[in-house]
Amino acid sequence: MLTLHDVEIQDTFAEAFPMAGVRLIITAANRRWAQIAATEFCGYASSVIGCDAEAAIEGEVSAEETPDGRPGVSVLAFAFNAEKLEKAVQSRVGQNVLTCPTTACYDGLEVELRDTRISVGGGLRYFGDGMQSSKKLGDRRFWRVPVMDGEFVCEDRFGVCKGVGGGNLLLCGVDVERTLEAAEKAVAAIGQVRGCILPFPGGIVRAGSKVGSRYDKLPASTNDAYCPGVRALTDSHLPEGCQSVYELVMDGVSFDAVQAGMRAGLHAACETDGLLRVTAGNYGGKLGKHHFHLRDL
Repeated sequence: MLTLHDVEIQDTFAEAFPMAGVRLIITAANRRWAQIAATEFCGYASSVIGCDAEAAIEGEVSAEETPDGRPGVSVLAFAFNAEKLEKAVQSRVGQNVLTCPTTACYDGLEVELRDTRISVGGGLRYFGDGMQSSKKLGDRRFWRVPVMDGEFVCEDRFGVCKGVGGGNLLLCGVDVERTLEAAEKAVAAIGQVRGCILPFPGGIVRAGSKVGSRYDKLPASTNDAYCPGVRALTDSHLPEGCQSVYELVMDGVSFDAVQAGMRAGLHAACETDGLLRVTAGNYGGKLGKHHFHLRDL
């Protein structure tokens, strides 16, 4: 049996899927408004099971690192393909960044990760009703859209990477308090890994899902094998004494980014008293080409 700090580590793997990903750098006159715009952009973006994208804040960006010399926030967003990602990002930037006081929005993806590009500012420029203008600096084009506090600047096209979605850890503990503590420690550690995000609320999933349902209209339903309250009614996968499970779901700009996030989260979580087991969700290796073996972490 594998163990880490006396916590059982199941010899299994997380199965993840290819996704298209984009990094946005949102800036504003001060960090508060950049954070507000980024938070609003990421609303209702937990899972592509029901959302148009999966998104979360990656971290803060200093004024020295942003294109316009103002404080910023980095956001990662993912969808199943570039076409769906373009639609989601245009809509979210248009509704939640363009409308937010003093903001601007730029492509933040490294050139070496770029697989293709999508239109963002190029689609939003029409809001200017013919009074928009563009400026090209090097090989980057920016659109300037008139708004009521001046202008909204948005880069024309954003790089898209071949990302990875669905890296995961399942934390099984003796009660809610200690399992949540383990999950929070893991979230904090994963938050230090560049290129990896946790799209669910606070980075933690209490309602993990399985594929399919007894109700035909639902593509997914509760992961009953990990629900303590129905262990007598189903084929439970819970260890003895487990009364709480939290899942951490990760998306990243690369396999290495997700692997680093999972490793950081696994080690941080296992430092918590009351954590019994760490495992991961997969579909037998048949649906996702990216496999993250807990033994390797």
